[in-house]
Amino acid sequence: MFAFKKLLASTILAVVCASGALAAPWDASAKYATHRVREVTRDLKLETFHPESTYETFGAGIDHPLSKRADAGFEDAAVEFVAEKLSVPADQVSYKSGYEGDAHTVAYVKQHHEGVPFANAVANVAFNKDNKVVAFGSSFVKPSTIAASTPAISVDEAIAKAEAALGGKYNNWPASLEYLAQADGSAALTHVVQIQNEGTGAWYEAFVDAHSGEVLSVTDFVAKASYKVVPIQEEDLTEGFQTLTDPQNTASSPFGWHSDGTTSTTVTAGNNVITYKGSTSGTASQSSSGLNFIYTQNPNQAPTASANLNAAKVNAFYVVNTMHDIWYQYGFTEKAYNFQNNNNGKGGAGNDRVTVSVQDSAGTDNADFSTPADGQSGHMRMFLWDYTNPERDGALENDIVVHENTHGLTNRLTGGGTGRCLQTTEAGGMGEGWSDAMAEWTEHSDSSVPDYVMATYVTNDGAGIRNYPYSTSASTNPLRYSSIKSLNEVHNIGEVWANMLHNVYAALVSAHGYSNTARTDASGTAGNNIFLHLFIDALALQPCNPTFLTARDAWIQADANRYGGANKCILWKAFASRGLGVNAKSYTDDSSVPSGC
Repeated sequence: MFAFKKLLASTILAVVCASGALAAPWDASAKYATHRVREVTRDLKLETFHPESTYETFGAGIDHPLSKRADAGFEDAAVEFVAEKLSVPADQVSYKSGYEGDAHTVAYVKQHHEGVPFANAVANVAFNKDNKVVAFGSSFVKPSTIAASTPAISVDEAIAKAEAALGGKYNNWPASLEYLAQADGSAALTHVVQIQNEGTGAWYEAFVDAHSGEVLSVTDFVAKASYKVVPIQEEDLTEGFQTLTDPQNTASSPFGWHSDGTTSTTVTAGNNVITYKGSTSGTASQSSSGLNFIYTQNPNQAPTASANLNAAKVNAFYVVNTMHDIWYQYGFTEKAYNFQNNNNGKGGAGNDRVTVSVQDSAGTDNADFSTPADGQSGHMRMFLWDYTNPERDGALENDIVVHENTHGLTNRLTGGGTGRCLQTTEAGGMGEGWSDAMAEWTEHSDSSVPDYVMATYVTNDGAGIRNYPYSTSASTNPLRYSSIKSLNEVHNIGEVWANMLHNVYAALVSAHGYSNTARTDASGTAGNNIFLHLFIDALALQPCNPTFLTARDAWIQADANRYGGANKCILWKAFASRGLGVNAKSYTDDSSVPSGC
């Protein structure tokens, strides 16, 4: 058994903070929404804590304290709204980041004490185009005790402690000093440092008690895919490849896929992504002049054969770039914390294109994606699958690549580009669900919504890698909100959320039809256009570490912002059909919908 580290702060003194904020102890029934157990190393197991978020949506919107000031920016308006709403002194609230979108403006703020920000006490405010507040989420806290704001140990000492505890090395990303709200109601002062292990792929943001040197908590930037073992039968890959000419969308990637606006390449590297094997110099080069990347995959040879390896690098490069271009049209842009090296003066931090390690040697039968904050590259690792002979390459299964890439989308948009806000068990589970739902979205080709199965190629099994197909049929897929009661693992919880979104998608397409141009034109009014707009809008609206309930409410509010609530009843009926109705609570089903629906 692993020994739990005690999450206790030292050198504390009593203070009173944020009378309108949450105070400990937290309801034990909300543990999925506040905790997550992480087996960091063989000798270290942490139960990380994240204050429960409160969340409100306001339909057409309410006024904020600066509504009558024509010169007030949304940054100041958000700070003033939070201070007034939570009765928090203004000097304990500061603006962190935000952006103006086409349907809403969002701002993310932090709680402070004596000038030191809280890592896990944050708030988000959304405004509609009428400058009304339409959504508010908060995990601000009222600590019972709080550590002195002057560290007793140095950053270098904290780094050494973190390296020893986490089995990695400090990656030289600038350290910070932040308070960490704890489950017992205290607040610890921590040095925050990033520790990586290149061999295992581990990448943690460590919170080291600045008085005792104890590692109190971690943010795990890596979102791992976990797959059940299923019977495998050998099958050749005989179809699926096409030669596409200039597939980039220059409205999303104005430099194309092989330039950052300054430097052009003839390899699988560009402004949005680089794919390689072994090191970033191990890219695939054009196979002939004119940026032609034509490699014929031979299913009878090992995936490590030269042509097969290059085919995998080219396919991953194509998929990640394509998702970048699709998401850009729906709002995941530079100012909304996307992944690009050159942001072309349009906001955001830049220097953070996705790095994709193909046929990574660190594992098999898996894949993962690491999402640090805006300004650091997201990192995808694609592994080989050894259930068949020859082995199969996950980089050639598009739904696996899209699933992993979507972890970057959801981790960046939730919480304002921090990479910290899908860390609880429930929120992490929804992260897996969003990834499956996005993979499904990319594979629809008409208005039919058949049952969807994930990852049949790498397993050579028509049943795929999930417990049930995603389906509108309750007999085919019985998962409901109440199913979470018997689940404690993020991928299983994710199946519940993904199946709800499958039902939402089916309802929207049934009502509004299907557009064949939705991947390149976000202006359409078809059901698949609406679904992806609401999918991405809701991520920015929802609070840090959302629950099924708050994520559902964010979808409803996103529809109010963008479509004037035209799809309110469609959404409510779809969610309620799987137990997430108006009165759903504490993983108990409810099928009711608002009056008028």
